[in-house]
Amino acid sequence: MKICVIGSGYVGLVCGACFADAGNDVTCADVDAAKVAMLNEGGVPIYEPGLRELLVRNRSAGRLAFTTEVGAAIQANDVIFIAVGTPQDEDGSADLSHVRDVAETIADNLNGYKVIVDKSTVPVGTADMVANIIAGRATGDFSVVSNPEFLKEGAAVQDFLKPDRIVVGADDDRARKIMARLYGPFQRTNNRILFMDVRSAEMTKYAANAMLATRISFMNEVARLCEEVGADVDMVRRGIGSDPRIGQKFLFPGVGFGGSCFPKDLRALVNTGREYNQDMHVLDAVVAVNERQKRRIVERIVEHFGEDLSGRRFAMWGLAFKPETDDMREAPSITIARGLMELGATIRAHDPVAIESAKRVLGDTIEYADDNYRACEGADALIVVTEWSQYRAPDFERVGMLLKSRVIFDGRNLFKSDSLQAHGFSHYPIGRPVVQAEG
Repeated sequence: MKICVIGSGYVGLVCGACFADAGNDVTCADVDAAKVAMLNEGGVPIYEPGLRELLVRNRSAGRLAFTTEVGAAIQANDVIFIAVGTPQDEDGSADLSHVRDVAETIADNLNGYKVIVDKSTVPVGTADMVANIIAGRATGDFSVVSNPEFLKEGAAVQDFLKPDRIVVGADDDRARKIMARLYGPFQRTNNRILFMDVRSAEMTKYAANAMLATRISFMNEVARLCEEVGADVDMVRRGIGSDPRIGQKFLFPGVGFGGSCFPKDLRALVNTGREYNQDMHVLDAVVAVNERQKRRIVERIVEHFGEDLSGRRFAMWGLAFKPETDDMREAPSITIARGLMELGATIRAHDPVAIESAKRVLGDTIEYADDNYRACEGADALIVVTEWSQYRAPDFERVGMLLKSRVIFDGRNLFKSDSLQAHGFSHYPIGRPVVQAEG
C-alpha cells in the first residue's frame, strides 16, 4: 500500500518505519526542514531502540522516503496518517492547531479517495473536526479514521510490530477493509484489531493512559502510607499484584510519572470532562498525587541534611523520565533538580542517552557527567531517578569511596537495604523503611 505519514516525531517515525518494513511504500512528510535533512542523511532525531536499524534498512530498500513537500506526498499516497504533536494548551486541553493545519493541507491536495487516519492522541470529536474541515474545503471522497497509538517509549518498535491490540474507529466498511489489510502483517497469529465507532476509539486512548497513571499514583500514595506505618511497599505490591483481578503491571512506586503521554493526556481528559460538565474527581487526584510524589526525594533529603543545602552537591543517576529513551518531557528529574537548587544545592547528573535533551531543559544550571561514577565524585549523596539497567548493580565500594557520605536516595527502589547497609550506606527507598548506616 502507499502510505503518507505526516509528522516525524516518536509516533510518526515508528509508524512509518514499521509499515515500510512490512513491504509498504511509505513517505514521511514534515515541515521541519532540518529534521527531514537529518533523516535523509541517515540521522535519527530521537533515541528509540531498534528504530535506527529500521530506518536505514527501509530507506536503503527504497520503501521509505522523507520530504518537506507535504502536499505532493498527500497526492501520491492513498492512506494518510496524521501524527503531528498535540501539546498541552494553557488550560490543560490538547492544542489541535497542528492537526487543523494538516487537515487543511489534506483538503487542498485531495485528488481521489483517501483514508485519513488520526494517529495523534486527540480528544473525542477530533475526527469529526478533521472531516468537517476537509468537507468544507474540498469535494473529493474520503474517510476519517481514529487509530490511536499504544506505543511505550523505549519499546515502541516492538509494540508496533507485535501489538497486543489495534484499535480502529471507523464509520464505513470501505475504510475498515483498508485498515484491516494495512494491519494484516502485524497480526498473523491472532486477529487483534478492535473495530469500533470513531468517538469510542478516541476515548479508548485517553481512558487507557488514565487507568495506567491511576495505578502508578495509587501505589505512590500507598508507598507514602507504608513509610509512615513501617510497612514495605514491595511486599504490599506483590500481595495485591498476585490477585488476578489486579495483576502486577504498573504497581511500582517511584518518583512519579512523566513523559509525553500520561501527564498531558490526563489533563486533556480532565478538560474534556469540564467541557461536558463532568468533574473527573479521581483523575484530579491522580494528577495531584503525581506532582506531590515528584517532590518526595527532596523531602527525604531535607529530612537527612536539613533545609539549608548550601554548599552541598548531589549526584543524580538518570535524567530521562524512563529508561531506554532520551525524552525529558515532564521528567521527575527536573522537579527534583530544581527543588534542590532552590535550597542551595548543586547537581552533577549522568544519563546514558538523555544529557543533550536535558541541556535543552536545564541548561547549565546543573553539571553533567559522562560516567555515572564520575557524577559521584565529591557529592554528599547519590540520588537514583531513572532505573537504567546499568545502575542496577553498581560497585558500591567504589560509589562509597567517591561520595563524601555514604547516603543513597533510591527513587526507584533499585537496591536492597541490607546489601547497602553491609557497605556502610544509609538507604532512603520509596515506601520501605529507611535504613541508616551502622555506627
